[in-house]
Order: sequence, then structure tokens, then C-alpha cells
Amino acid sequence: MIENCARQLMARYAVREIRIPLLERVELYQRSSGETSDVVTKQMYAFTDRDEGQTVLALRPEGTPGVVRAYVEAGLDKRDPEQRFFYGGPMFRRERPQKGRYRQFYQFGVEIFGRADPACDAELITMVDDLCRELKLAVDFEINSLGCQECRPAFRAALLAYGREHWAHLCHDCHERLEHNPLRLLDCKIDVELAAAAPKSLDFLCPQCRHHFDLVQQLLAAAGVAYKVNPRIVRGLDYYVRTTFEVYCQALGAQNAIAAGGRYDGLVATLGGASVPASGFAIGVDRLALALELVAPGSARRVALIALGEQAVVRAAELARQLRQYPFEVELLSPERSLKAQLKRANHLGSRYAVILGEDELARGRAQLRDLERSLQHEVALEDLAQTLCAQRREDAI
Repeated sequence: MIENCARQLMARYAVREIRIPLLERVELYQRSSGETSDVVTKQMYAFTDRDEGQTVLALRPEGTPGVVRAYVEAGLDKRDPEQRFFYGGPMFRRERPQKGRYRQFYQFGVEIFGRADPACDAELITMVDDLCRELKLAVDFEINSLGCQECRPAFRAALLAYGREHWAHLCHDCHERLEHNPLRLLDCKIDVELAAAAPKSLDFLCPQCRHHFDLVQQLLAAAGVAYKVNPRIVRGLDYYVRTTFEVYCQALGAQNAIAAGGRYDGLVATLGGASVPASGFAIGVDRLALALELVAPGSARRVALIALGEQAVVRAAELARQLRQYPFEVELLSPERSLKAQLKRANHLGSRYAVILGEDELARGRAQLRDLERSLQHEVALEDLAQTLCAQRREDAI
């Protein structure tokens, strides 16, 4: 459902699909994500191929570098720089598995090349907002600006000095990363109080970056996208400049980020292409799906059909096909189980409604419609079942 909704949205935004390989050379991620990033130092699955050159390959841990490589190899950076692509599929990271974070996970992402203007940044954030609205998922947007090559060095130097000053209070990871990438101090989950008092990128922006960020905010306000500025957002990858953003769903608890992205104007050149500006985002499909389950348990579209008796099974199969046309997510449960067992299964599936059809109901042309969320049940005529469920769905959406 999520990917179908996203694909339909991309068509409305005139974004085309690109497919990238699961295997890439390790050097691609070392050059793009950064030698000191967690992706490269801790999370990549890498192995040596048995070819003549002993090539070191990696299962893709993220999508952006692969899209950039394909863009450059196709010569689009010189022939037709302005391009809009989306991608989707599995990614792989050596994580400690936990709820919403897996070693094989799925992403949906968008990359826009050839656009340096603030309108492009705002449009990407608006895309994510539109998707979440269509999925009826409440989210929070946080944005920041990291500056450019002109103003960022001063900010980096200030963070480095701050980290050295508080060296004794930094965690082990911050000790390892401080000299190579002091910006990572800001998104440390251990040194939270130190990060809150650290220098802020917004205080170091040059006039051009300040103007860019102000325009992004104006455009988001005009589009009706609610957001807040969070100076701690730096992202975990080295290639971001200027606008960065993250999207959170509070229902997920501690691991609540479902999407993130920003501008990476220097990455195309870093990977051997022309000096082409670019920006993009990635959505964690697994975590987004989990958020939808948490905020809307018992989806109004999900119906369990419970048939008691052979004739009831035949009629229930007809009803299932009918209801799927509306469309509802329908599962015809095993008639070999008891009514109690089937109701338990319906709850386990997260069904909002259970339609119970026994021999007695079938003889009267009726069915029992049970609202599993409210623990309410009433009879409904079989010919009115679809319309009744649609009416209930409309009420739930209000």
C-alpha cells in the first residue's frame, strides 16, 4: 500500500523511476558517505569478489550513491543535468536488530539533480508531507541548514574547539569521530546535553545560505507544511550541505524517524561527474508501515470473514471477492477453526471488522458485523454489507 501510494504521488510530481543494483563497489560508499561515517565503519556488508582484481563489493546500505553513479555513467550530468528520479527496494546494514530497525530494510527515495534553488528543497519536503497526509499519518518535520563550503568551515572549527574543550565528558564514539567529523557530535544519542549547548550552524551561515534557508521556510509555510527548526540535525552522512530535514512519528517511541534528506550539491562531482547541484530524501518503508499499524490498529479497510458451515463458506468466498472491489483488505479465515479461534485470529491480524456468517444467518440473508475495535455487533443484510462497511469507513475518516 505504501509503495503504491508513493508511486502514484511520484507520477503527479513528474518523477521517474530508476532501478539501481544491489551490489556496488565499496569505494562508492567510501567516497560518498565518508570514511568516518557509521555506514562505512560499522554497517556495510562487504566481501571480496573472486575476480582477477579481487574487487571489494558491498550490499547497498543506501540508495543515493547508486543513483548518482548511474546518473554520471549515463552522461546525464553533462548532456541533460536536470533529472528527477525515484527508487525503491531493499537496503542492508549491519545493525543490532530491534523494532523498526532491521539488517535488511526497505527504502523509497527521491533524488533531484540540476536544481540549486530553495524551491526544490521545499518541494521535496512537501512530497513527504503529501505522502503522509494521503496515508493519514501525523508526523513532525524538523529542518536545519548546514551552510556551504564558504561558511561551513568556521562552524566546523567552532564545533571542533567545543568538543576538545569538553573532551572528558564525551562518549567513546564522539572521541573517535571528533577530529574527522565534529558535526556528528550534534546527533549523538549519549552526549545530548553537550550537543544542546554546542555551537549552532545557523549562527555561522553566510548571507547566501541564510537567504536560501529563509526562502525554504517561506515556501513551506505557503504550502501549508508545519515544521520546526532544529539546529542539531546534521545527518549521519558527509555529503549534505545547506538544507537538511528529518521526519518523525511520535507513535513509534524512541526510534521514531521515518524519513530524512537534504541537499548534497558536491556529491556528483565527488563521484566523478560535473559540478551539478542535487537534493533528495529517503523514507524507511518498514518503519513507516510500523507507524501506520500503531496509529491505526484495526484498519478500517481490513475485514475478516468468518464462515461457519460449508454453505456459508461458499457465500463468504463470494462476499470476499465483492468487498475487495471497494477496496477492502479481506481475509477469509479457516472454517475448520471454532468461532472463538477465528475471532482471536481476526484480532491478531489487526482487522477492524469481522463478518460472521453461519447457516442461520445465511438462511435469513443476513450476517453479523462485529466492530472489533469498539466491541459492538449488529446484523446487516448481505446485500447491504459493502455499503454498510463503506459508510463505517467514511465515519472513521472524519
